[in-house]
Amino acid sequence: MNFIVRGTVSAASLILAASSFAAGNLSVSREVIIERPLATVWKLVGSFNSLDVWLPPVRASSFSGNATQPGAIRMLDLGNHASVTEKLLSYSGAEHRYSYAFLSSPLPVKNYVATIELSAAGEGRTRVKWSSTFEAAGAPDEQAKEAILGIYDAGLGKLSTIFRE
Repeated sequence: MNFIVRGTVSAASLILAASSFAAGNLSVSREVIIERPLATVWKLVGSFNSLDVWLPPVRASSFSGNATQPGAIRMLDLGNHASVTEKLLSYSGAEHRYSYAFLSSPLPVKNYVATIELSAAGEGRTRVKWSSTFEAAGAPDEQAKEAILGIYDAGLGKLSTIFRE
């Protein structure tokens, strides 16, 4: 019995270590407060296939699989024959959070794993936080961070505009 417990702990430790390595050594995060209730904002942001509505570089979004189940694949058309393919890693409607990873992207990053998380910010407002870890690929670390933060700023800015109208 003791051997089984040790083996399980060791296997779990190895999986955790491998997951941490795959996530990348750089991290960025942005957040915005939206002047709308959490349930209202989640209806838009919580859809794994809605980035074409609130992320300006995305012209179209399609997916395969169940959009609330890990393993779903999202394909984003950026125009000019550029695209991003992402895989849903986790999804919790109850916690208003999902995580995804790039499978392919023209951005100067690799091992990109991101989380979008919403929480109540009081007085009928919602905090939207978008964070990620990754490694730079073909660009200096700061340039890779700026590329991701530029996308986050564009998306969160558009969300603010959508919910102001």
